[in-house]
Amino acid sequence: MKKWKIAILVLAIAVFAAWYAFRPERFVVNHHVNEAFPVAGGASSAEIVEAGTFYGVMHPTTGTATIYRLRDGNHILRFTNFRTSNGPDVHVYLVAADDARDNASVTRAGFIDLGNIKGNIGDQNYALGADVDLSKYRAVSVWCKRFSINFGAAPLRSDHIVSQK
Repeated sequence: MKKWKIAILVLAIAVFAAWYAFRPERFVVNHHVNEAFPVAGGASSAEIVEAGTFYGVMHPTTGTATIYRLRDGNHILRFTNFRTSNGPDVHVYLVAADDARDNASVTRAGFIDLGNIKGNIGDQNYALGADVDLSKYRAVSVWCKRFSINFGAAPLRSDHIVSQK
């Protein structure tokens, strides 16, 4: 009887650890966000610097990534009509490469971690400092840190400018 109690305890711990690592409910529960364009930085005079369209790498990902220069000199990265899979520990990376077509290109090139994704569906903003070298950081990646996989990417180009705020 004692062996069964220990086996059940070990099984319960293993199930909890697996649940915590994979967070399977996040694959079926969407997190919607609808952030307005920031007005404090002078939205009326914000200038589009670069833009790109998301495509899926390991998960279906769609939408537009646009970098704006605000009146105060700071930059903002804005996702519009954005949609991707939800998952555990998903972050937004600005990647020092022309594109982020696979997992290795992100880790090899280097990146700036802009923090946790605010939602897997909807419009959202990520602040960039005025000192970010946009000639070096040329792509955006939606990256799952827990499993080191690239959900989706958007290469940024000045000739791909869209007029959405």
